Parts: sequence; C-alpha cells; structure tokens
Amino acid sequence: MATLSARLSASPPVVQGALLMVGATLGFSMMAGLIRFASASLDPLQVVFFRNVFALMFMLPWLARAGLGGLRTERLGLHFARAALGLCAMASWFSAVALLPLAQAVALNFTVPLFATIAAALVLGEVVRLRRWSATIVGFLGVLVIVRPGFETVSPATGLPILAALFMAASATSIKALSRTEDPSAMVFYMNLFLTPMSLVPALFVWQWPDAATLAAVVGIGLLAAGSHQLMTRAFARADASAIVPFQYLRLPFTALIGFVAFAEVPDVWTWVGAAIIAGAAIYIAHREAAAQRAARPEAGRPPAPVRDE
Repeated sequence: MATLSARLSASPPVVQGALLMVGATLGFSMMAGLIRFASASLDPLQVVFFRNVFALMFMLPWLARAGLGGLRTERLGLHFARAALGLCAMASWFSAVALLPLAQAVALNFTVPLFATIAAALVLGEVVRLRRWSATIVGFLGVLVIVRPGFETVSPATGLPILAALFMAASATSIKALSRTEDPSAMVFYMNLFLTPMSLVPALFVWQWPDAATLAAVVGIGLLAAGSHQLMTRAFARADASAIVPFQYLRLPFTALIGFVAFAEVPDVWTWVGAAIIAGAAIYIAHREAAAQRAARPEAGRPPAPVRDE
C-alpha cells in the first residue's frame, strides 16, 4: 500500500487527478446502488437522513485534525442556504434512483453542468459566450434523446433526476461563491452539519427502523459520500478541471454495470446515445470555462473544487 501511495505521489499531477476522480466516480456509482437497495425497505427521505448523519460522523476525524479553527467563517448564512438547496437536490436524486433504472437516472443527471452554466450567467453575472450557450442547448437535446417524448410514455419520475440536477446546479452556484473564501473540507462539513437536522424533519414522517442489511447499506452510503467528496476535492486540487472532468462521466458505465449485476437492468441504446451527447456538451463547457478562467486570471491558481450534493 505504501509503495502504491509512493508511486501515485511520484506520478504527474494530471495522472493523480485522473486516478482520484475515477475513485470518486466509482464511489458515487456504488453509492447509487446502495441507495437503490436501501430504498427497497426505507423511504428515500429517510435514506437521505441516514446519508447525512453517517457522512457527518465520517467527517469528524477531519474536524479533530483541523480543530474548531477550521470551521471559522463569516458566511454561515450562505452555508445554510447551500444546505437547503442540497436537501432538495438529495431528496430528488434519491427518489430518482429509487424509481428509475440506475443508468437512466445517472444519464439525465449529467445535465448539472448545463443548468450550472445558466445559473452562472443569470445569478453570478458570468460572461457566457455563444459557444458555451450552444453546447448547453446541444446538451438538452441529449435529454430529449433519452426521454423521447412522443415516442415513449414519459413517466413523471423521469423528471426527478433533472429536478435534482437543477437543485445541484443552484447549489453549485452557491459553492462558487463560497469557494472564494472557504476551505473545501469545511464546506463539506458544514453541508453535512446543517443537512443532518434539516433532513431529520421529513424523515420523521416516514420513519421505520431499518433491518441489519439496510442499516449496513446506509452506513455505506454515508462512508461513500464523505470519501468520494474528499477524493473529488483532491482530484480538482491536483489538476485543471478540463483535464479531469471527462472522468466523471465514467459514472454511467460504472452504474450501468452495478444496475445489471445487482438489479438485472439493461439500459437501452438511447440512454447511451443521449448520455454521450450530454456528457460531450458538459465536457466542452468545462473546457471553455477553464480556458476563460485562465485568460481572466492568469496569475491565479486552480479554482477550488466543486462539491456535489449526493
């Protein structure tokens, strides 16, 4: 293990970032499989609560190392608002994973960067030029390829991963504002700190005690949530976003494999085609955004890592 860690540390930063991102992506994919399993016996709102309480517990070692000084902030209100958006995102996403084929839910959730581009322009006042707008439109055409309205019966549940993407993008907008002054690990801790009591309220209305297997699954969800966020944070610290964002889209084959092995789900060809269109548009947007950031702030370091609300 020490030799492997040493080899990773000696490899180029972009390789380190790519490997860390693949690890985070695999973690998020496994998390989706556990959410589906736990949701068979628990309401998704209760699974959201367990995800937050166990993720908070797994963040305590970081707090022990950083001390209370690591939580120093003057933007507590924005942390709370980000958590509220995160709760809406998680409730929508966990419900989508419980109701839809895993690969379809993940493919439709790839729209997060598309909504984030719109939010950056409308809320943060960022300059979004024609090429990024064009890529955003192309990405939403990929959604139509997956859903195929008029050709297939569209389930109301199909809107859940898109709704989750909308809330995740709104949360990402607040993260962009927070990341100018806040430590990424502190942002993750505050998110779980606020989300735990916030998610307990709706969970109480559907509460039932989990059996041993389900309890193990929700503990795993919390561990994977905390661990995957940390891996993703470190990935973005190692390399430019444009170099490692493409590896995020390994979530589809990873999740499709989990869906096939664990739940006998086989995604149709349109899910793959639509996902490829959305992912391609999102990768192009990330590339253009990174180029714009380098041109605007050539003296600045890498932008802080985004943190997903999963």
